[in-house]
Order: sequence, then structure tokens, then C-alpha cells
Amino acid sequence: MLQDEPDPLDDPTYAPFAWRRFRRLLGWMAVLAAGAAGAAVALLWHLLGPLPIHMIIATVLGVGLSVLMAAALMGLIFLSSGSGHDAAVDRFTSKDPPDESRGASKGPE
Repeated sequence: MLQDEPDPLDDPTYAPFAWRRFRRLLGWMAVLAAGAAGAAVALLWHLLGPLPIHMIIATVLGVGLSVLMAAALMGLIFLSSGSGHDAAVDRFTSKDPPDESRGASKGPE
């Protein structure tokens, strides 16, 4: 039965390693986000001349937070795959019996 099998996600030694790797990835991506925001402000300054402070703040926040959000979501995908969460979901879904009431219609009889 499903409850008799050990859960691969219950490994307390691997969890800190995976979260450390995730935080390290986000740290490097924060540096990259700051660089992208600085490059965006520099490009706008070059193309438009001196910028109002509100435009600089909006550009830094918009570009920086967009890059950080993309990095966080991709990092969570890598964390999920690397820690065995994806395999655990497959383990549960592959053992579920097909439900006739949810499936496709049987067609004309």
C-alpha cells in the first residue's frame, strides 16, 4: 500500500543542502538583477538624458524585481526537481486508479 513505502522527501539531511543551494542561487541572481537594473537605468540615461528620480526608482524596481521573481520561480523548479518532490508526485499519481466519473465520456452506447 502507499502508506507502507518510505517517503523520499523525509530525508532531513538533504533538505538543508537543497535550501542552501536555493539561497545561493538567489544570492547570485540578486547580483545579476542589480546589474540588469543598473544597465537599464544607464541605457535610459544615455537615450533620454537626465532622468527624474521617480523614473529611476521605477526602473530599478521594475527590472530588478522582475529578474528576481523569474529567478525565484526557476529556482523553485530546480529545488522541486532536485529534492524529489516531482518524483513523489509521480509516485502518487501513477498509483491512483482511473476514475470513470472524471474521465472522458464513453460515447454512444
